Amino acid sequence: MAGIQTWFQSADLAGLASATLIAATPLVLAALGGLMSERSGVVNIALEGIMLTSAFAGFTVAFAAHNLALGLLASIVAGMLIAALHAVLAIEFLVDQIVSGTVINILAVGLTGVFYRTQQDVQGAVILPIWNIPVLSSIPVIGPILFQKALVTYLMLVLVVVVHVVLFHTVWGLRTRACGEHPLAADTAGVNVKAVRYLNVIASGALGGLGGAYFTIQQIPQFLPNMTGGRGFIALAAMIFGKWTPFGAFGASLFFACADAVAARLQYLGVHVPIQLLGMLPYVLTIVVVAGAMGRAIAPAAVGRPYRKS
Repeated sequence: MAGIQTWFQSADLAGLASATLIAATPLVLAALGGLMSERSGVVNIALEGIMLTSAFAGFTVAFAAHNLALGLLASIVAGMLIAALHAVLAIEFLVDQIVSGTVINILAVGLTGVFYRTQQDVQGAVILPIWNIPVLSSIPVIGPILFQKALVTYLMLVLVVVVHVVLFHTVWGLRTRACGEHPLAADTAGVNVKAVRYLNVIASGALGGLGGAYFTIQQIPQFLPNMTGGRGFIALAAMIFGKWTPFGAFGASLFFACADAVAARLQYLGVHVPIQLLGMLPYVLTIVVVAGAMGRAIAPAAVGRPYRKS
């Protein structure tokens, strides 16, 4: 064990693994939200807008109230409200789900940009502290990677398991998957398809909102325009690559986050590669992975199809 620990320290692989897990936090949370929504039959490409709005709401409330817990709650509530808007447009008014999500993304960029200009000199004082879990954080190699993190990252790890259990080991999960595969059959069996879809889309907003909180409550104590940097779309790619399963999405998010962490590490080490090329790495991998996954990853049969009870 001592030899393995020494090798990890010399290669700094533990540091890279830790940075990867941290960078994966918003991706995993958004991907979990996306699969909850799509498993019920509703495409949610509004995750980027949900995270951006939630990041702004969380920062604003945390700064105004001087309370990080309230800021975290505000992020989640903001995500749920934006997701509810998407649900009303897509489920109630049968608006094309891609169009609805795109409009919300554009709206989020515009609104947060306008409000940012009114308070761009405002900075928060603190972010969530690192919490070293007693005993577990002292385990060689594994401890620094898994048990020396801030709250949102711990919640992300727990929610991967929770979403898996809910989707595949509960009655609610069975109804959700039925609505995403064959809503008419689910309706015939007595399932309220509209209610199931509404609740799952709003739940996706809560997860995406928590992902947005990562940026301003855990990462940096400040809001910046477009600070989510397209991670909502990368999360959707992770969801597809992970075949619409929580653990699959978690693994795919780690893959994308590792590319981000490697790019940052290369910049830190002074590798003579233009910084723009290194910054493009996660996005290039997203395109390659999605292109390779299309046709192999089978989406829920009724995803993106509006359903109206006869």
